[in-house]
Amino acid sequence: MTLNFLHSYVIFRSTILLTVGLLMSFNLALLTAEEKNKVELDKQASYLVWRLKQVKSGPEEITKQMTKIASESEKQWFQQSVEKYKRVMGVA
Repeated sequence: MTLNFLHSYVIFRSTILLTVGLLMSFNLALLTAEEKNKVELDKQASYLVWRLKQVKSGPEEITKQMTKIASESEKQWFQQSVEKYKRVMGVA
């Protein structure tokens, strides 16, 4: 089976353009305050799990951050984000 380079390039190029278009189509300034807060909690979870993986902090940092969150739904969102990033980063 021979591959036509030009055909492959066109498929690859359009896939990249489609992906880039999707990634760049989000304007965070247009999000509601609740959605912005979820993004912030997700970023904090990612950072704390990264620090945990790099052995720059312990699990108590995650617990400490959880105590600062007042809303039960936000705590649940934060905990889900922590679990997601632990899975993604391979942290036990």
